[in-house]
Amino acid sequence: MTAPPATRILGTDAAAIAAAVRCLAAGGLVAFPTETVYGLGADAADGRAVARLYAAKGRPAFNPLIAHVTDIAAARALARFEADAARLAAAFWPGPLTLVLPKAAGCPVAELATAGLGTIAVRVPRHPVAQNILAAFGKPIAAPSANRSGHVSPTHAAHVLADLRGRVDLVIDGGATPVGVESSIVACLGEPALLRPGGVPREVLERTLGRRLAEPPRGADAAPAPPAPGMLASHYAPRTPLRLDVARVEPGEVLLAFGSTLAAGADKAARVENLSPRGDLIEAAANLFSHLRDLDAVGARCIAVMPVPHGGLGEAINDRLQRAARR
Repeated sequence: MTAPPATRILGTDAAAIAAAVRCLAAGGLVAFPTETVYGLGADAADGRAVARLYAAKGRPAFNPLIAHVTDIAAARALARFEADAARLAAAFWPGPLTLVLPKAAGCPVAELATAGLGTIAVRVPRHPVAQNILAAFGKPIAAPSANRSGHVSPTHAAHVLADLRGRVDLVIDGGATPVGVESSIVACLGEPALLRPGGVPREVLERTLGRRLAEPPRGADAAPAPPAPGMLASHYAPRTPLRLDVARVEPGEVLLAFGSTLAAGADKAARVENLSPRGDLIEAAANLFSHLRDLDAVGARCIAVMPVPHGGLGEAINDRLQRAARR
């Protein structure tokens, strides 16, 4: 049996960026930081590299990938922009927003990366390391979160290695990611619809558009395959079951807290991690996946989760927690 390849870990200097570009050009997989979470990158135009990415993550092949590019001009080579999409791109790119748009004629992204759909998910990341890699590579990079599919998303290089060591070629260690939850995803395929809450809060997007975002079809009206990443019903799931909106911690549980007042019984919990003792949703988003990983490692009976407000980034945090709780 062939041994898995060694995974190299590099910093963020010019030599590391050059190594990342060489790896991508050779069909390899490179994990790198974005402002949201670490992405697992492959040449988006190379179907074999994309297939290897799916295999490394254990990702369902019907779940499309986000194509990352350097700027709006590069995005226009992949997708068609109507007025709403152009307005959102101008306001939030580079940044934690993904747009799902109709494919442009001659779009070079591999069909496997778009799950055979006539649409494509595109983002321009803000993180300087991601920007340096994209600029040096000169082509779109398909980059879902750098974790095994369904596991907690990675906000540190150590999280990537915990899931993917030996399954990817290179990890660029740029420290902690500042936002800590994935990008918001808006489909502009008619009336703009919020497919996934994330790093840009709903109300900020709606203020830019001047109207409310539509909701995606649900239930019987939904497409058989998700139109964008992160829309599987059970996702972002640690191995330990979650119990949400708790007021009291039960014996054998660990606690994911929020705010200055802890749930009753917290002093008996095997471990307590607080998303934000001061009740700051930005801090909570940045800590979410790290704290879930830490609590999952305890091996407790259950992770008890205190209520988190739904406003602003709280919507994205609650979305991730609800998906993680569906087992």
